Amino acid sequence: MAEVFRTPEDNFAGLRDFDFKPHWHDWEGLRVHYLDEGPREAPVMLLLHGMPTWSYLYRHVIPPLVAAGFRCIAPDHLGFGKSDKPGALSWYSIARHTEVLTSLIGALDLREITLVCQDWGGPTGLAQAAMMPERFRRLVIMNTWLHHEGYEYSPGIRGWHSQWMPGGAFDRPQPDVGLLMVLSAGYGTGKAIYPHIAAGTRPPLEGAAEAMHQAYIAPFAGLPDGAYHGLRRFPLSIPLDDAFRGNGPAQALHYERLLSWDKPVQFIWGCKDPVFLESWGRSWAARLKAPFDALEDAGHFPQNTHGKALAELILKRA
Repeated sequence: MAEVFRTPEDNFAGLRDFDFKPHWHDWEGLRVHYLDEGPREAPVMLLLHGMPTWSYLYRHVIPPLVAAGFRCIAPDHLGFGKSDKPGALSWYSIARHTEVLTSLIGALDLREITLVCQDWGGPTGLAQAAMMPERFRRLVIMNTWLHHEGYEYSPGIRGWHSQWMPGGAFDRPQPDVGLLMVLSAGYGTGKAIYPHIAAGTRPPLEGAAEAMHQAYIAPFAGLPDGAYHGLRRFPLSIPLDDAFRGNGPAQALHYERLLSWDKPVQFIWGCKDPVFLESWGRSWAARLKAPFDALEDAGHFPQNTHGKALAELILKRA
């Protein structure tokens, strides 16, 4: 295996609203980080992140869920957050991320799980429910998808993919994904932010924007470019016009299996998301005969900007 990078714990010192104890799961010699908050005997909320985030994404969601009596498990995918970061682009695959998550669920013997998933947390997490339904009691689906025949990829998804291709804004050494999160949270405009991403420079930031930037660049700050390959592989794994990319056939299988899911499902959607459109979320919810809770002014990352409101919606139907 190529060199494996481990982020120094000092990188995470002083992050705003993130006073959670780290926990570790070993997967084939690699260290997987996860949060484990709340009573061990309590019903489980499994909170999954996607790209380019980590468990910090759920910082405002976890406390209300724990206060309501739930145990919250929030892992970091390998290549993200506090988890180890293999330094070879070819190491990363959706199938491997899915396998690692399966191993964590098994090692902790999680049962009666409510799955809360968004972005790539959807394909990796919904795979667990599709293949191990006996361990799950409820699905909460946010701003994500499962590839299947007939799925129409939005211009926003295609644009995001192109930004990681040669000539795109993120096609550079050590891309600053912290600026992407600053932009997505409404602390700047694309016109102001993207030139800095492409040039590898940083605009002046302060207050909440600076705190958010520090939190999302912390997993990679000071590490060589090889530590960023987990970030790169996710957008390059979107099936788009190649149904066999990104574990596409398995995603299609999981999609079909979940069409007959007979346990509770809830959709919560950031309706200003240009990537996973509200129309898609509503269509999917209708196919599963599930309620659809709209966060009208939220974008692609509802957890990041509407954490408390999101927790209230989850608990409303718990």
